[in-house]
Amino acid sequence: MPRIATTCLAALLSLALAQPTAAQWIDSRASDDYGLPSLTSSGSQAVSGEEARLGRAWLRQFRARAPGWDDPIAQEYVESLITRLLPHSDLVDTDTLVTLVESRMLNAFAVPGGVIGVNAGLFAFADEEAALVSVLAHELGHLSQRHYARSLARAEQTQIPTMAAMLAGMLIAAGGGGDAGIGVAMGSQAAFIQDQLAYSRRFEQEADRIGLQAMAQAGYDPQAMVRMFRAMQRMASLQGGNPPEFLLTHPVTESRLSDTQDRASQLRLDSPRDEDLQYSLVRARALLAIHRRDPRQAATRLAQGDAPEAARRYLAALIDAERGNTDAALRDLDALAREFPDLALLPASATEVAFEAGRYDDTIERSRRQLRLMPGHVPTTRLLGEALLQRDPDEAWRVLRELSERRPEDPQVFTLLAEAAGRSDREAWGHLARAEQMQLTGRIDNAIRQLDVAKGVAEREGNTTAASRIEQRRKDFLGYRETMEKF
Repeated sequence: MPRIATTCLAALLSLALAQPTAAQWIDSRASDDYGLPSLTSSGSQAVSGEEARLGRAWLRQFRARAPGWDDPIAQEYVESLITRLLPHSDLVDTDTLVTLVESRMLNAFAVPGGVIGVNAGLFAFADEEAALVSVLAHELGHLSQRHYARSLARAEQTQIPTMAAMLAGMLIAAGGGGDAGIGVAMGSQAAFIQDQLAYSRRFEQEADRIGLQAMAQAGYDPQAMVRMFRAMQRMASLQGGNPPEFLLTHPVTESRLSDTQDRASQLRLDSPRDEDLQYSLVRARALLAIHRRDPRQAATRLAQGDAPEAARRYLAALIDAERGNTDAALRDLDALAREFPDLALLPASATEVAFEAGRYDDTIERSRRQLRLMPGHVPTTRLLGEALLQRDPDEAWRVLRELSERRPEDPQVFTLLAEAAGRSDREAWGHLARAEQMQLTGRIDNAIRQLDVAKGVAEREGNTTAASRIEQRRKDFLGYRETMEKF
């Protein structure tokens, strides 16, 4: 999976395309249009605004080509880490978007405009939270220093063939090549980085500096960055010089490591954070996602590290659930939730197990109980909406519509919203929600056709509010397609 870096984004920036911004919801209660998202520009011509539009345009294409890791619990966890680091990363007024990738490759990436991508494989490799944080902090450093835009002039002569190779690799992955296709894209990116070596070394050191500062100020041991890079180098050595994908786009030299070590040793931790059990639990989920066909491998890998006993119990419960032992899984997860009442992911995981087993009434009861204690918890809210689809579609529509207002860039939420609309006799809104899901996943032509269907339904129903909204979205989508055609 490529980190977009100077390659694709440099090409996009040179095209100077007008790209819609991230989706923004309007108040559906005030306008009664059920608030489907907008990709229209905010009108700002600032470079940061342009980068945000381009980054989100790239993300839509990436979603169409890469295997997404749809895990709301892991998603919320990574978003919480980004939120913790942002105030210390020299990023001002940046709205971040996190996308998770179901790939065992060790990699993460950052795209201008605040898009952060994390592979499940990064969790598998990092056996401590601070190690994962070091990679995220480094990527935020790249964003804060605007390395992509700064390398534009250097990239002009090589950007087009490199971008084509990267997109070809992504298409192979999307067509079933999996990690092999992603590897093709990474190889082209590595060649490009080699051509830009003088630039990348300086940029990597700048990102290290920002990342180390952010880590220390957020309470994480900055030495974890040094440990992480050295561990990657050892892996590359053991693999016969075939480095982890992260190192292909982030070349590490001994001088850089020495510099990082020196800087890290000079930083003080005023309020160090304790090791968080939550990380080990999310890591267990990542390992299970990677080893879905053989869960025993996930348990073995978790046990190889110094994972807390609670994390091993958690993974065992998830494996029980995968094997259909629902009662045992729920019993163990409920016991863990009582032991660690401050960890919302434990009752959320039990609710998830109940839902996957088809126990919709139990799911609804568990969700509502947790939401009374933790209003707005996103993974639990989504589970509530999914379960209500089987019991009360009108209520499911209300829950999922409100969730989509909070998560306007989440394709899975719109998939559920479209289903809720259809089941609650909101046909026009259902087609519109489906169109939004399509455009969020890069299928803009299909999305436009879906809008045409939505318009016909709205006119037949006499729903002028929906018809007006659909017409506006069609204009937005046509502009979006024009931009996409120039990639």
